[in-house]
Amino acid sequence: MQSQSRFLDDMAQLVTNAMGVAHGARGEAETAFRSLMERWMAERDFVSREEFDAVEAMARRAREENAELAARVAALEARLEGGGGPAA
Repeated sequence: MQSQSRFLDDMAQLVTNAMGVAHGARGEAETAFRSLMERWMAERDFVSREEFDAVEAMARRAREENAELAARVAALEARLEGGGGPAA
């Protein structure tokens, strides 16, 4: 009975060690994949989320300013057509 118990203990230890090795290999694989993806993205000149958000905000402000200027031009043209005299 002692030899059977020793065998089971050895098998349990082997499985435990194998699980530890598998866990370590998984971590290394994830790190390598993450590094590969970061390098791939950097080579393609992708922008970060912060850069995208900043440019998006600038574009939004430019569209708003464009709409305001278009309204001012339309108002000035209406004054000129209506004979309102020189614009102030």
